[in-house]
Amino acid sequence: MRKMKSVATGLLALATLVFALATWAKASGAGAWAGYVAAAAEAGMVGALADWFAVTALFRRPFGLPIPHTAIIPTKKDAFGRSLGDFVGDNFLSAPVVRARLGRIGVARRLGEWLSAPGSAERVTREAAAALRGLLAVLRDEDVQAVVAEAVTRRAAATSVAEPAGRLLGKIVADGGHKGLVDLVAVRGHDWLVEHHGEVVARVTAKTPGWTPKFLDQQVGERVYKELLRFVTDVRDDPVHPARGALDNFLADFAQELQHDPATIDRVERAKADLLARPEVQDLIASSWAAVRALVLNAAEDEDSELRRRLTEGLRALGRRLATDAKLQAKTDGWLLDAAEYVVSTYREEITSLISETVAGWDAADASRKIEANVGRDLQFIRINGTVVGALAGLLIHTVSTALGG
Repeated sequence: MRKMKSVATGLLALATLVFALATWAKASGAGAWAGYVAAAAEAGMVGALADWFAVTALFRRPFGLPIPHTAIIPTKKDAFGRSLGDFVGDNFLSAPVVRARLGRIGVARRLGEWLSAPGSAERVTREAAAALRGLLAVLRDEDVQAVVAEAVTRRAAATSVAEPAGRLLGKIVADGGHKGLVDLVAVRGHDWLVEHHGEVVARVTAKTPGWTPKFLDQQVGERVYKELLRFVTDVRDDPVHPARGALDNFLADFAQELQHDPATIDRVERAKADLLARPEVQDLIASSWAAVRALVLNAAEDEDSELRRRLTEGLRALGRRLATDAKLQAKTDGWLLDAAEYVVSTYREEITSLISETVAGWDAADASRKIEANVGRDLQFIRINGTVVGALAGLLIHTVSTALGG
C-alpha cells in the first residue's frame, strides 16, 4: 500500500511539475503545444487531488480538518456493523435461502458417499472415540456418581413395583414358568439332606428335653430325618404332589394380592423404599458409574474393540444406504432442512447481533487502519486513474475549446 501511495503521489507531483513547466513555456512563447500540455497537466492535478480527497476521506479527515462526511469508516463503524449484520441475516440466514441452498447441495447423498469411502468411517470412529475420552476425562467421578445415584433412586422411588411384579408373577405361574425353579429347589434340597444326614439329626436331638434318654432322642432324630427326606423326595419325583399344588396356589394368590390388595402393595413399596435407603444399595448404584466408565474407556481406546468395530461397520453401512437409497436421502435431507430452518429462525438475531457487536467493539482508528491496509492498495489505483483520466479529459476539453475558437 505504501508503494502504491508513493506512485500515486509521484504522479500528482509529476503533473504539478509538468503544469509549471508548460505554463512557463507557454508564457515564454513556446507555441500552442504548451497550452495543450498545461491543460492536460492541470486537469490531471485536479483529478489526482479530488481522488486523493475521496480516498482519504474514507479513513480519516484530510489535513485533520473537520470537513463534513469525512473519516467515514471510523465515524460510521457501528452503522456499518449493523448494516453488515442485517445484510448477512437477510441474504444468508433467511429460511428460504438456507433451504434452497441446502436442497441443491444434496447433503445426505454427499455424506453417504463420504462415509462409504475407504477410511472415512474409521476416521469418524477415531474422532468420536477421542471426543468420548476427552469428555470422560473432564467429568468428575464423584459428580457423575451423585447424579446417577440420585437419578436412579428418584426413578425407582417414583415407579411402582408391586403391580408390575404381580402381573409378571401371575403370567409366570399361569405359564408354568416357575416349575423349573421348584424342580431345582427340590433336587438341591434332597441332595443337601442326603449330604447332611448327621447334622440334621443332631439339630433335631438338640431340641429334645434333657430328661429323655439319649437313644430315644437319636431315634426321634432319625425318624424326623427320614420323614423329611421322604417328603422332599416325593416333592421331587411327583409333578402333581399336593405341596406343589399348594405352592402354585400360594404364588397365584400372591400375584393377585400384589396387583389388587392395597395392604400388600403398601408393604412392598415400603420394603422397596427401605431397600433403596440402605447405604449398601446407594454405594452399589454409585459405583456402577466406575464400572461403566472403565468399560467405555477401554472400548474407546482399543482400536480392535467390539464397540469401535461395530460403530465403524454401522457408519459404513449407513453411508452406503445414504448414497444409494433415494427415499432415505429425501427423508434425511428433509430433517436437515427442518433443523437448519429452525436454527436460522431461532438464532438469527443472536448471530447477526454477534457481527454488529463485534464490529462495535473494534477501536475506530485501529479498525480504519486495518481496513486501509487490506484495501488501500487497490484504492490508490483510483488516485492514479484519476490523474490519468483527468489529464486526458483536460486535454480533450482544451482541444475542443481551441477548435471551437475558445
